[in-house]
Amino acid sequence: MRFKDKSSPFHAPFTKTFYYDRIVLVFAVRRRQFAEAGLRMSMKLFDSEIKIMEVLWAYGECPAKDIARMLAEQVGWSKTTTYTVIKKCLDKGAVIRSEPGFLCRPAISRAEVREYETRELIDKMYGGMPDQLVASLLGRDHLSAEDITRLKKMIDESMKKTPQP
Repeated sequence: MRFKDKSSPFHAPFTKTFYYDRIVLVFAVRRRQFAEAGLRMSMKLFDSEIKIMEVLWAYGECPAKDIARMLAEQVGWSKTTTYTVIKKCLDKGAVIRSEPGFLCRPAISRAEVREYETRELIDKMYGGMPDQLVASLLGRDHLSAEDITRLKKMIDESMKKTPQP
């Protein structure tokens, strides 16, 4: 339905920016609701975004210019590339920005990202069955006796926490 009266509040230029701004607003509201409830949204981070997060997990709060300098040395990114990826992390709610100095800090922990990525891997490659992932790991020659001992210890600790029927 089109409105001929251009002064009408229903006649708005619905551009990509208009929709993008609304989507960002919805995600910001949802992040706040999750935070108030003590929960975190799960999100997919791409390899480039994980590079930003690795710097923040290592150094905590850090100016964007320092992140750009470190990643220029580590992977050869330009300042523009780094700032673009930081913006993507900000939009996803993985990074929190404060002023002055465009200070960035992680909004999600490494453990949360690992948990999400592991769950995605198990669902995608092992039909949602974690035991199949472990079987795949055990079937390879890459595990040392020390690795297997650590796995046994983790299983034993998990068994103690899990109520038995």
